[in-house]
Amino acid sequence: MVESPFDVTIEVGEVIDAEPFPEAEKPEMTKLWIDLGDEEIQSAAQLDYHYDAADLEGRQVLCATDLGSVRIAGFKSEALTVGVPGEEGYPVLVSPDEDVPLGGPLY
Repeated sequence: MVESPFDVTIEVGEVIDAEPFPEAEKPEMTKLWIDLGDEEIQSAAQLDYHYDAADLEGRQVLCATDLGSVRIAGFKSEALTVGVPGEEGYPVLVSPDEDVPLGGPLY
């Protein structure tokens, strides 16, 4: 197996719950609860530009899991949900194109 070329650990998780996050200072934020297989984490991401919270449930996403945690408007965000800028510059999620085992690392 190839060692990761990244300075952070990026793992596959599945969104088990999501809800809008209007209390956050940044616009269009979403609260995510993500299952990594062996643990559940929380993440706050600026996703409402492209996604309805209810549509995110059950979706596999990539998460940087070893960056530490931050509090955003009282919500503990424990991972960075990985995205790339769309045409207008707002995040579009990066995810596997087929279901893969949860917790699997990006390499």
